[in-house]
Amino acid sequence: MTVQAWTFLLVAASFALYIGIAVWSRASTTQDFYVAGTGVSPLANGMATAADWMSAASFISMAGLISFMGYDGSVYLLGWTGGYVLLALLLAPYLRKYGAFTVPDFVGDRYYSQVARIVAVVCAIFVSFTYVAGQMRGVGIVFGRFLEVDINLGVAIGMAIVFFYAVLGGMKGITYTQVAQYCVLIFAYMVPAIFLSIMITGNPIPQLGLGGVDQATGVALLERLNGLHAELGFAPYTSGSKSTLDVFFITAALMVGTAGLPHVIIRFYTVPRVRDARISVGWALLFISLLYTTAPAVAVFARTNLIASVDEVPYSEVPEWFTNWEATGLVSFEDANGDGLIQYVGPASAETNELTVDRDIMVLANPEIADLPGWVIGLVAAGGLAAALSTAAGLLLVISSAVSHDLLKRSLMPQITEKQELLAARIAAGLAVLVAGYFGMNPPGFVAQVVAFAFGLAASSFFPVIILGIFSKRTTREGAILGMIAGITFTAAYIVYFNFMHPELNSAEHWWIGISPEGIGTVGMLLNFTITVVVSRFTPEPPPQVQVLVDLIRVPRGAGEAHELNI
Repeated sequence: MTVQAWTFLLVAASFALYIGIAVWSRASTTQDFYVAGTGVSPLANGMATAADWMSAASFISMAGLISFMGYDGSVYLLGWTGGYVLLALLLAPYLRKYGAFTVPDFVGDRYYSQVARIVAVVCAIFVSFTYVAGQMRGVGIVFGRFLEVDINLGVAIGMAIVFFYAVLGGMKGITYTQVAQYCVLIFAYMVPAIFLSIMITGNPIPQLGLGGVDQATGVALLERLNGLHAELGFAPYTSGSKSTLDVFFITAALMVGTAGLPHVIIRFYTVPRVRDARISVGWALLFISLLYTTAPAVAVFARTNLIASVDEVPYSEVPEWFTNWEATGLVSFEDANGDGLIQYVGPASAETNELTVDRDIMVLANPEIADLPGWVIGLVAAGGLAAALSTAAGLLLVISSAVSHDLLKRSLMPQITEKQELLAARIAAGLAVLVAGYFGMNPPGFVAQVVAFAFGLAASSFFPVIILGIFSKRTTREGAILGMIAGITFTAAYIVYFNFMHPELNSAEHWWIGISPEGIGTVGMLLNFTITVVVSRFTPEPPPQVQVLVDLIRVPRGAGEAHELNI
């Protein structure tokens, strides 16, 4: 069978599985739609959380970033992994005990204000649409290469699939679909990694192969890659070029942003008890670590294979993988000196780099570059789609529930029935799919960069008000509202200024004290904290029943007790 035939077969089989699960687990009540009836087992919720959290940025883009950036790319690995631990320890159990459907639900009740609820709704929608743009971009890349369709058409196909199971099944359908998607994506990530580790180092464990010896040369793999980089004019792979300050701020923004992401937080509302939320966190960490400890090895294998495959190769004799990806526009060659050879050189060289490779293709193209079997290439395509679609569905549910539950039911139209609320949720999810598709067709950057922006926006808006809402009885609605507005406005303005209004200034010498747009969310978070705390000290303290609610959230007893005190 050809690569395309394998891809069609495996992608079609996985899509049929997702749709079948959505039909089987379709939501019939608002509780099913928002939190899967709070009946998901910790093991299943751990797998669903891992799939929800490991987006196209994790599967497709993270190893590509590390592959191109080397040591500097480790900020994404550290930030996203550390952030999940932060979420698990500081937020998940307490929010599950509170028992709300959504993050804006918690914000509105804790800060005894409909205005706070609406501000949180706007922040949730803004963050989610920014994040979902990266997922739909990933879907388009996979379809564009492996099914040989236009990237925009690929995004439209992905929209149709997500629309079906997100609108029909809600959180119940999404949860069990994400369990299947985790199985698909982790299998698709590990199989080629094991193949490549054996081929390059002789070790079947990629994590150990990363520190092993290249069988072709007898030199340590990382040492050989450093040597290749030096020869081609690139900075050494294992040394960094970013400033320590920027590395710190990016890592902190990704960590805190992870802990403030509404589509991840909502997953802990789906289990029956607080204890189950803690157990599902442990399972999720285990499932996530399988991919995240493998990603650096995949990055090194991909970089080594890329250099060996194309550097100084005549353009007329390029391998088939190059031609396939060139057709998508994600790989390009410009013969600057007219010698017909591909010169792949770094910025330190006086020569001109003639090869342009989109960093988002490295994981997807890696099996082809290494000439692995066709079924492995098709499996990677199915895995990339699973990663992108699982997170996209979770984000669309956040948008849907923010509109139907928080904006309509809890704010503007409290008289609507449960049936009307469920219909509104499905309509909102459908409209969100269309907007998400537009952003996928017109992405504001490469996948991981767009996702990093979303994490910065989450860090600057939600994290401070959730943390203070749980651990500080003195925090007031006025402080929370002004803090959220100031944090997300500052962060969004900085990102827009450097990435869209003045991209020519987007470099370290023009950034404020050397902090990149990917790291500015940390400053936005600190601004949010400062304004929230200061304003809270100069405004009347929260009502007594809210202060009792804050105390009860932290009392280690059964789930749901605190929620009975909702204002």
